[in-house]
Amino acid sequence: MSKLKITRTRSSISRIDAQNETLKHLGLRKISQSVVREDTPVVRGMIKRVEHMVKVEPVQD
Repeated sequence: MSKLKITRTRSSISRIDAQNETLKHLGLRKISQSVVREDTPVVRGMIKRVEHMVKVEPVQD
């Protein structure tokens, strides 16, 4: 299965709790922090919720 590199680009100050929790569950705590996750429908849904705060790139295996 393919993977995605997710990088946090913006602060979560003044954001709704659901967006803050989504960032936490993705494993993104600090700005410019990156994580690699499997490309699943669940992860895609989480990215969709916070797409204005993250940058997503495909990872070559």
